[in-house]
Amino acid sequence: MTIEGVHPAAAQGFQRAADAYRRGRPDYPEDAVAFLVRKLGIAPGKRVLDMAAGTGKLTRLLAPTGASLVAVEPVQAMRDALQADLPDVEVVAGRAEAIPLADASIDAAVVAQAFHWFDGPAALIEFHRVLRPGCSLALLWNVRDDERSAFWSRLTTAIEPFRGDTPSHRSTAWGRAFDRTDLFESLQTRSFEYEHSTTREGAVDRVLSTSFIAALPDDERADVRATVLRLLDEDPMIGPRAERFGLPYRTDVQWCARR
Repeated sequence: MTIEGVHPAAAQGFQRAADAYRRGRPDYPEDAVAFLVRKLGIAPGKRVLDMAAGTGKLTRLLAPTGASLVAVEPVQAMRDALQADLPDVEVVAGRAEAIPLADASIDAAVVAQAFHWFDGPAALIEFHRVLRPGCSLALLWNVRDDERSAFWSRLTTAIEPFRGDTPSHRSTAWGRAFDRTDLFESLQTRSFEYEHSTTREGAVDRVLSTSFIAALPDDERADVRATVLRLLDEDPMIGPRAERFGLPYRTDVQWCARR
């Protein structure tokens, strides 16, 4: 599968792994979401863009604010999953470099787990176009906390050889667009510790929903699955008998105002 302007790993991997993404990916911690809502002034009467909304992990948590949400997502399977779970939310096909919304039509824009996929300068021009003056853009990231988890640390080492040219949040290359733009104020960050309660199958789904892993041939994905289960067994804090356990994350909320 190819989608114009979308990296092949995202187009193929997320089309294949939408169900695993919905099952295995963590939500976002309540305190981080509450902070984001306050910073962006998300409330009834406001129109909020959730760009690259995926299966709606963040969209679902913003729905109780009463704001009018529009979820834009390029991958069909992800849009279908989002619409099935949130039938009252407006869901639109599109990408960050060509947002299918009118000028100055948005009061706040959010991007969860996705800005590293974008052509940063082009995306910031589009966010600036659709946001009303003085409104803000926010990024939300659940980052695997390798320092607090032997499982995460060993898993990162095991799967990185499969990455190829797939963009990574950890590379920080995506941040250069914010450093160089005069369309937005400086990007600010607040971090929250978070532990995702999951199961062995949930952990497998989390890993298999990684774009470049989901895009692998079936036999290689089966090998990755076996590696995940082995690393869980070998982890002294989890082991083969644990039915449910916590995996640590750091959740970063980043935001900047439109100039």
